[in-house]
Amino acid sequence: MNKILVANRGEIALRVMKSCKEMGIATVAIYSDADQNAPFVRFADEAVSVGPPPSAQSYLQMDTIINAALELGVEGIHPGYGFLSENATFARKVTEAGITFIGPSPESMEVMGDKLASKAAVKKYNIPLVPGTEGAIDDISEAIETAKEIGFPVLIKASAGGGGKGMRIVEREEDLAGEVKMAISEAESAFGNGAVFIERYVAGPRHIEVQVMADSHGNTTYIFERECSIQRRHQKVIEEAPSAVLTPERRKEMGECAVAVAKACDYRGAGTVEFLYDENNNFYFLEMNTRLQVEHPVSEMISGLDLVKEQIRVARGEKLSFTQEDLKINGHSIEVRVYAEDPQNNFLPDIGHLKRYRSPEGEGIRVDDGFEEGMDIPIFYDPMISKLVVHGKDREDAIRKMTWAIDNYEIDGVETTLGFCRYAINHEAFVSGKFDTHFVNKHWDPKALIADDHNGRELAAMFAGKFFEDHLDNTIRLKEEKKPLNPWKTKR
Repeated sequence: MNKILVANRGEIALRVMKSCKEMGIATVAIYSDADQNAPFVRFADEAVSVGPPPSAQSYLQMDTIINAALELGVEGIHPGYGFLSENATFARKVTEAGITFIGPSPESMEVMGDKLASKAAVKKYNIPLVPGTEGAIDDISEAIETAKEIGFPVLIKASAGGGGKGMRIVEREEDLAGEVKMAISEAESAFGNGAVFIERYVAGPRHIEVQVMADSHGNTTYIFERECSIQRRHQKVIEEAPSAVLTPERRKEMGECAVAVAKACDYRGAGTVEFLYDENNNFYFLEMNTRLQVEHPVSEMISGLDLVKEQIRVARGEKLSFTQEDLKINGHSIEVRVYAEDPQNNFLPDIGHLKRYRSPEGEGIRVDDGFEEGMDIPIFYDPMISKLVVHGKDREDAIRKMTWAIDNYEIDGVETTLGFCRYAINHEAFVSGKFDTHFVNKHWDPKALIADDHNGRELAAMFAGKFFEDHLDNTIRLKEEKKPLNPWKTKR
């Protein structure tokens, strides 16, 4: 595999290309009109336009992308995450075109891309599942009986869902029928699949996921876990590895369950098995993401692996370059997603011009970004500017290092989530490790940023005043010590 096309954009496209370059592999970028001057396009050895800014007319154009790959003699396509990364049809078309898809098989994607199918696949491996309906709801009366058996509140979920769409919490029996109908309608609109099912609502859960890597020679490993419980709108914003709550025994148990999930669908490549972890330390299989995750850098930081390089090696038919016994946790890593969003306005996107952009640098600090000073944040795509990642000798050190990195990240022109992330990682709940997916609802107050900013300015002013006072006293004292004696005073 001497040439790889990256079917994505922004920071993940650039991150994949950097690993390719280190492996001596040429890269091809695809870009929309909105991204023609982006850093990932300039970094690639070759680049080809795939259409107008809207993703449906560019980054989701399967045939256009595959034809470009064929014309340029590409041997492999890396999908990154998002866009076509979990699209089984795209993976199948790539393979049929004689190009290697750097990811799992279309069949694995199809099984794990449907929540009901994935639950059925892992059930025979005795993986813990949240109690609920066996299949899609097609009879409201049966759904009501099931809900009464498992107990209210219950959660309605879309089988093909993600990002919180088609998901509804139902507190009372009399509300269930109406909520099911609305969930089905929302699922049909969002995914073209109206299948929904019911699960017991797990109160105060943590979101813990396990990174897995498998080759085509029967080797499957787990690369420890990531804690992803700090979320807004059911989407992650802060991740860390390892989790602050898992014992070595629980870590091994969850890791082995994740390996079993991967084997249940004959998985190949990098994937993530997600679990809910309740207040009683029970864990339940949630779903499997059949791609590289946004938060993969924290797993790389504590393991010393390059997951993109491992993906490419597996796609080339090689065995994993490590065994489970080779893996050891080294220190602690935290990642914050830097979004162009306004935390004081319900995290709404704040698209604009990057008047100033300076990322922090230092030992144990990594910034995966796709923007430069002077660029505009496009309105057409996810508003993530970068991923800020740190590695420390332990969790306390990582929190301290991340706080410093945030304070030294200069972004002017748009509102960002940096202030919220700083607040969150220094909050008592996060520092103690006693938090869950409801962190934002429980602890976040938009006024906190104003107060934090005011306190910061006040402390800075106090520090500056004290520094000036001490400096002035020392200056006067030194002048007094150095100036010659006044003869007239001596005579007095």
